[in-house]
Amino acid sequence: MPSTLTATRDSVTVAGATRTFTLVGTATPGDARPLVLVFHGSGQTGDKHRAFTGGVHDALAARGALVAYLDGYRGNWNDARRESRFPARRAGIDDVGFARAVITTLSADGRVDPSRVYAVGYSNGGQMVMRLVHETPGLLAGATVIAATMPAPENFLGSAAPWTSLPVLLIHGTKDPVVPYEGGTMHWALRTLFKVGGESWSATRTAQYFAERNGISAPPTTTRLPKTAAADRTEVERTSYEAEGVPGVVLYTVHGGGHTVPGPTSAPALVGRTSHHVDTADVITQFFDL
Repeated sequence: MPSTLTATRDSVTVAGATRTFTLVGTATPGDARPLVLVFHGSGQTGDKHRAFTGGVHDALAARGALVAYLDGYRGNWNDARRESRFPARRAGIDDVGFARAVITTLSADGRVDPSRVYAVGYSNGGQMVMRLVHETPGLLAGATVIAATMPAPENFLGSAAPWTSLPVLLIHGTKDPVVPYEGGTMHWALRTLFKVGGESWSATRTAQYFAERNGISAPPTTTRLPKTAAADRTEVERTSYEAEGVPGVVLYTVHGGGHTVPGPTSAPALVGRTSHHVDTADVITQFFDL
């Protein structure tokens, strides 16, 4: 990760509780930078996720954004799945309020442009981003969901909030051993380990869902991306849903990829292969024009 970046620990108070995050990048009052909120996976913290990905999202800070790696409650987020059973759910933690508080705090002196806030979530963090998208219309300018798919209707917490169209970027490996690309339910052992349950849709159905919510009815176009590392045993396809006048939805399918974040640093082999054919920070930069 770039050595010149500044990383500081900060906190906000939400419902009487102190919530912490690591802020990467520097801005002075009035700079009005874009803000990227990063939501880690189960059992991680913001700093652990930063290490797990090799600091891939730090590149967004190097390009001018502020990047906030948020810390969940005891390693988890109170996410979009009705059948989640981890401590954040049982304790009723207000993670939606946490996201709002970080945005409000960093916008108060003009360091952040509140109209240019983006959320990136991996696994349990991806489920948290999907909750934000549905419950906080207009809060986010764009959303990235990695290694997570939309809960099936009976497993979705739901929201009465009106839908506000926004660009959505999805990244998922076809050999994900934790969250199946084809959807369905996790293996019983993983449901026990991660304290989750219920059915989820496939990655492709998830992409179609967000496209339809944005008013896109045209069939998508799919492009196989060129291999950039001869020894890499993954291949990447980009499926794009587009219509004139509405935000697009893009799904990156990592053939042979695991429960991982594509980029220069490989995750432990236990969670499958990491693709090096695309860099997640580059994809985010291009899709959201950061």
